[in-house]
Amino acid sequence: MHRMEEKEVLIEVENLSKKFCKDLKTSLWYGVKDLFSSLKGNKEERLLRPREFWALKDINFELRRGECLGLIGHNGAGKSTLLKILNGLLKPDAGKVTIKGKVGALIELGAGFNPILTGRENIYNNGAVLGFTRKEIDRKLEEIIDFAEIREFIDMPVQNYSSGMKVRLGFAIASQMEPDVLIIDEVLAVGDVGFHIKCLNRISELLKKCAVIFVSHSMPQVAKISTSTLLLEEGKMISYSSNVSKVVLTYLSRFDMEQSLKIQHKETLFSEVKIMGKAFDENLKAYVCKRDEEIEFQYDLEISPNIEKYCITLVFNDVELKPVAAVTSLSDNQPFINNGRRRHIIKIKNYFAPGRYSINCNAIEMLNDRQWGKTLFQYQNHFTISVINANSFTHVPIQLKANWN
Repeated sequence: MHRMEEKEVLIEVENLSKKFCKDLKTSLWYGVKDLFSSLKGNKEERLLRPREFWALKDINFELRRGECLGLIGHNGAGKSTLLKILNGLLKPDAGKVTIKGKVGALIELGAGFNPILTGRENIYNNGAVLGFTRKEIDRKLEEIIDFAEIREFIDMPVQNYSSGMKVRLGFAIASQMEPDVLIIDEVLAVGDVGFHIKCLNRISELLKKCAVIFVSHSMPQVAKISTSTLLLEEGKMISYSSNVSKVVLTYLSRFDMEQSLKIQHKETLFSEVKIMGKAFDENLKAYVCKRDEEIEFQYDLEISPNIEKYCITLVFNDVELKPVAAVTSLSDNQPFINNGRRRHIIKIKNYFAPGRYSINCNAIEMLNDRQWGKTLFQYQNHFTISVINANSFTHVPIQLKANWN
């Protein structure tokens, strides 16, 4: 009855803080001093000393059975430190953590595996660490092996497993044993697409019975399975809400997509690309665009007379810099504006889902109708747009309209 109780608070974090020292010798010295201080009964919170910094500071949240917390932030934001505290690997310097039930964690690749033992033996070891009896593990053994899809190698030492095989086995153990709390830290970055889908489906099943903390740099994955999201930056809570869209967009607004790369061929005498009629938001560091409205791009170009025909392109990339859409226009019949320069106007109806997109602007020589020549210029990540005013964040980058009968 205890495990099936709904909406039970399984994780409660109150004013949690953790500090580290940048220097090893100083850290050891502070550790000795703190040990003697604690033996004397001094449990007062200590302020930062020279060479120390807060890896986490005043973190507060709670997670109930049936909920998934998406934990996001830049590298070094404090995500892994928080997970290690929740898993009992680190002790906090201040605050309180309360966890009910059994905890299964995939924090580091292959963590908890004995490399000289076989996969089968490691299943029993890890199950015992999670608090399950041998009979319970016996009952789940075949399901774990089938889920991991490594039956042929289950009696081979884990040290000979590939990184993907270790992730498969680790996730299979942690998920099939059905702990009360499951912690997943970026392990889905390893493995094939089929296994990713299998893991996401399994997490959806587990949410009926347990609480999940999911760490990923993939915003589509976070948006798909999280019921709430926590954004960390330099150890501090920047945003925490059940409105996943709001937190994700806050994170993306702090992500620098303006690392522009410009390459220009000598045949291009002048090139300038603008977004017309859109305001640049300094806080978002992007041009703000609403759903269903038009976005106008203006190309002013002067191309050498040696180039008879060229095409200009816009390529839209998602936050992971993967191309999701493109538009192309030929140079035919474009009027000269002055001094041999041509102006190209491209107007696009915005069907993008809410989020941030970087835009590549290119011009390519056309040798004939089917063959491209040299790249005349290439501006990678030349613009960033932020699409707003939609009800929810979705992992699908483009939302199409259709008439239904």
